[in-house]
Amino acid sequence: MNRLAGETSPYLRQHKENPVDWYPWGDEAFARARAEDKPIMLSVGYSACHWCHVMAHESFEDPETAEVMNRLFVNVKVDREERPDVDSVYMTAVQSMTGRGGWPMTVFLTPEGQPFYGGTYFPKDDRHGLPGFTKLLEAIDEAWRERRDELLGQAGKLAAALARSGELPGAGEESGLGVEVLDRGAAQLTVQYDGRFGGFGGAPKFPQAMSLDHLLRHHVRTGSIRSLDIALATLDAMAAGGMYDQVGGGFHRYSVDAQWLVPHFEKMLYDQATLVRVYLHAWLVAREDRHRRIVEETVDYVLRDLRHPAGGFYSAEDADSEGEEGLFYVWSLDELVEVVTGAGLTDAEAREVAAWWGATDPGNFEGRNILHVAGFSLDADADGGPGRGAAPPAGLEQARAALFAHREKRVRPGLDDKVLTGWNGMFLQSLAEAAAALGRSDWMDAARANARFLLDELRRTGGSGRLLRSWQADAPAGDDGRRARHLGYAEDYAALLGALVTLAEVDDVAWLAPAGEIATGLCDLFGDRGGFYTTGTDAESLITRPRDVFDNATPSANSLAANGLLRLAALTGESRWQEAGEMAVRAVGPTMGEHPTAFAELLGALERAVRSPLEVAVVGDPADAATFALTSEVRRRFLPAGVSVSAPPGTGADLTPLLADRPLVDGRPTAYVCQHFACRQPVTDPADLATQIDAALRS
Repeated sequence: MNRLAGETSPYLRQHKENPVDWYPWGDEAFARARAEDKPIMLSVGYSACHWCHVMAHESFEDPETAEVMNRLFVNVKVDREERPDVDSVYMTAVQSMTGRGGWPMTVFLTPEGQPFYGGTYFPKDDRHGLPGFTKLLEAIDEAWRERRDELLGQAGKLAAALARSGELPGAGEESGLGVEVLDRGAAQLTVQYDGRFGGFGGAPKFPQAMSLDHLLRHHVRTGSIRSLDIALATLDAMAAGGMYDQVGGGFHRYSVDAQWLVPHFEKMLYDQATLVRVYLHAWLVAREDRHRRIVEETVDYVLRDLRHPAGGFYSAEDADSEGEEGLFYVWSLDELVEVVTGAGLTDAEAREVAAWWGATDPGNFEGRNILHVAGFSLDADADGGPGRGAAPPAGLEQARAALFAHREKRVRPGLDDKVLTGWNGMFLQSLAEAAAALGRSDWMDAARANARFLLDELRRTGGSGRLLRSWQADAPAGDDGRRARHLGYAEDYAALLGALVTLAEVDDVAWLAPAGEIATGLCDLFGDRGGFYTTGTDAESLITRPRDVFDNATPSANSLAANGLLRLAALTGESRWQEAGEMAVRAVGPTMGEHPTAFAELLGALERAVRSPLEVAVVGDPADAATFALTSEVRRRFLPAGVSVSAPPGTGADLTPLLADRPLVDGRPTAYVCQHFACRQPVTDPADLATQIDAALRS
C-alpha cells in the first residue's frame, strides 16, 4: 500500500494499492520534489467521476505506466471535494492553458507548486487525438531537463495571471444595486430558456436549481406569470426525465442530452440539497402535489441511502457498478415486465407501466431502458400530474415498489461515504425547511441529529471551535481522536451558517447561538472587502489565495455567506453581519444581473440587501395546537426576503429582538408581523396572519 491508505477520502483510498508511489497533497511531496529536482505530477479527481476511474484503471493500475511516473515525477493525488482550494487554483490554470477543464485533472508543477502544463483525461495509448499518457510523461520530462528556462518562464507568467484572477468586478461598488438587477436577471433567464424541453441552453443540460429558485422569487415579488411558468415547466421536465430516478427517488448529476433523458448517473448530495429546496419552493408557491412528491422521494432517498447512523450525510454515489456506467438503474423490457407481473399485475397492466416509463425491447441506452415519463410534453395540459396531461397507470406505485425491491438485490454503485461539512450544511438547510413546511417530525429529528453531528465531529473543541472539512468513519483517528481533517473552507462555514439560521427559524431559536459562533469564524478567517476567500488566514499558502464567487453546481461560498449573514442580521439586529453580507454582494456588483446563472444564489442575497425584511414572530407554547396553526401559516409559505421565529412566552429575547416585548394577547398564542421598521396589530387567528403576510408581500 502507498501513502494514501491513511487518508479520510474514499477516493484517495481507492488508489492505495496502485503501483504509483502516490503522495497526498502536503509538504512531504514538495520537499521530495525539491530534493530530487523533479516536477510534481498532480492528479485531481473525485469518487463519482467516471473518467477518473477509467484513467485510474488504464494508467495508475498499470505497473509499466506507474514505473515511468515513479521514476520521473513526484506524484500527488487530490480529492477535489476535500481540497477545493487546490482544485480551484489548478483548474483555473488548466482552463487558461487549454481553454477547457474537467476531471480527472492532470497538472505538472514545479517543486514550488507553479503549474507549467496540464489537461484532463489522457488515455494510456494515443487515442481520440490525445497523446498516450506514457508518451506525455516522457515528453514533459524531456522538456523539464532540456528546456527548463522556457517552462519556468511560462509557469511564472501563469502564476501571476492566477493571482490576478481573484480580482472581482464589483470591488465594493454600491451604485446600481437595486431591484432592477433582480429583474434583469429574470429577463436574462427568460431569453436563455429552452421552450421545447425546459431548462436553459442545450446539451449537456444541468439542473440550474438556483436559477429556477430566482425565477420563483421573482414571481413572488412581481407576480410574473412568465417566471413562474418557466420554473414549473423545467421542474416538471426534469422530474419526468431519466435524470430523476423514477424508481428510487433522487437526482442524477445532469443530462447528457437536451431532453433530460440520459443522465450522467452519479448522485451527489449537493444536487439533492439544491433540488429539494427549489421543488419545495415550487410546492409552496403553486401547491401542486407533483412537486411535493419529488421533495418527499428525494429526501427519503438521502435519509435511506446517504445517511450515516450518527447523523452525517455521505457525499455521493458513483455512476458505475460492476464496471458499467448506469447499470444499477437501467432495465430490459423483459426484466421489467417479469418483475412487475411477479408483484401481482397482469401482463397487460405491466405493459401499460412499461409504456408509461418508455421501456421498449431495443431500449434507449445501450440495449436497456432508462425509465422516464414517456408521455411528457411541455405543450400538453399541465393539470394531469407529472406527465403534464396524462394520468399514470393505476398500477404504477405497485410496480415502482416491486422494481425498487428487485433493484435492491443488484450490486450498488460505489458509495463515497465521507461527510463534507459544506455539503451537509446545504442539505441540512433544505431538510429543516422541508420538515417544517410539510410537518415531518421525523425529518426534523434527522435535521437536528445532523446539526449536532457537524458541531460535535467536524468542529475542534477548545477556544477556536475551528470547523473541519471532511469526516469518514473508517479513517484513522487523529491526535484529537477525531476522524475529521482538513481545515474547513468558507463554503463549510457559510453553508453551516445558513443551516443553523434555518433551524433557528423553524425549530428552536437557541440555534442562533452556534450560528453566531460560525458567523464570527466566517468573517474573521475568510472575510475581505472584496468578498470571501476560499481559505482561512490560518490555512496553508498556495501560489494564490483563491475566491469562490461563481455559483456553479453548488452555490459559491460568497453567495452562501451573503445570504446567511443577511438572514442572521435580520434575526439578531447585529450590524456586523449586515455589513459583511452587503460587502459580499458588492464584491460582484450589478454584473450579477447580466449573468444570472453564474450568480443566481447571490441574487437572493441582493434581494435581502435591497428590500426591507418581512419579520414574523410567533409567541406561544409549542405544544399548543393554536401555536402550531400560526407557525404553519408562516412555514407553508415561500417568503424570499423574510425571517421568522417562534418561542414560548418570555423566552428568546436574549437571542433575537424579534421576540422582545412580545406578550400573548388574551392569553392566546400570538403572531407579530413587522416590516419597514413598523409592526402591524398582533393577531391570534391564522386567517388574520395570512392577510397581514399577503399585504406585506404586496408592499
